[in-house]
Amino acid sequence: MLRVSVVVFGRGAARRFASSFSSESALPSNLLLPTNLVDPSRLKRPPPPADSSLPVLRTCNAVVPSHLSPVHTWVETLEKPDSEPLGVAQLHPDVFSVPPRLDILHAVETWQRAFKRISHASTKIRSEVRGGGKKPWRQKGSGRARTGSIRSPLWRGGGVAHGPRGPTSFYYMLPMKVRVQGLKVALSSKMAQDYLHIVDSLNIPSPDPQYLLDLIKQRHWGASVLIVDVGEEFPENILQATASLKTVNIIPAIGLNVHTMLKHEAIILTLETVKFLEEKLLWHDERYTPLYPFKLPYSDLP
Repeated sequence: MLRVSVVVFGRGAARRFASSFSSESALPSNLLLPTNLVDPSRLKRPPPPADSSLPVLRTCNAVVPSHLSPVHTWVETLEKPDSEPLGVAQLHPDVFSVPPRLDILHAVETWQRAFKRISHASTKIRSEVRGGGKKPWRQKGSGRARTGSIRSPLWRGGGVAHGPRGPTSFYYMLPMKVRVQGLKVALSSKMAQDYLHIVDSLNIPSPDPQYLLDLIKQRHWGASVLIVDVGEEFPENILQATASLKTVNIIPAIGLNVHTMLKHEAIILTLETVKFLEEKLLWHDERYTPLYPFKLPYSDLP
């Protein structure tokens, strides 16, 4: 009898719980999922099969550990509005398929927010407050508490005891390996969530921002897009198209960071960017050895 009553209660509770989430108005706006996560029309292209007929446009040149295999993904183009891939690219698993580490992401994000922070809050101590040079009254005989200055922290209008004495810097540095691992975890997380896309180049046929917005909407890339490319100069059309867009940003590969990747929903990398990131990030795995002493950061880049 007890078992039957528990089952009935569980079904009723489940029914009430499901009915509470049946309508969007039942939840406040800050608890609703983004439309790209619940929209059934969002394109979910499966990963490339092993026997894909499309050409392999990029192979992983770095040595892959024997217990791992390269990550295969589609290579798309921005020159055509359709979403048909051009080929397949191989990505290194130590960069684009590392285990998720939320603690490392949190540490790197906190460091990026704090290491440039400077607090200018400042208060005056009793020696900096104007006035108070004369003893208010004699030491004894007045019946009042003894005091030596009206600018004491005990007095209204006096100095502040133990207040902030800005400017205060919150600068600190994370170990290089933690920062490198943060980039790997962020890239791998975007890849696992199907929010990392590879394109052949950043050439688009028109500098019109609407073309880029329509292309992003048609391919269901999300509400915000970060475009990353290696090189000193970007194509003129992509620069003009992203100049007036707040949700589509472009950044050089040398400046890619965890904070910027977490702010955007989708990451667009070119084939040259993938090669650049793999070379730089994999080099750090063998950087520190007993025969190779530690030096200042970025003093011994290849």
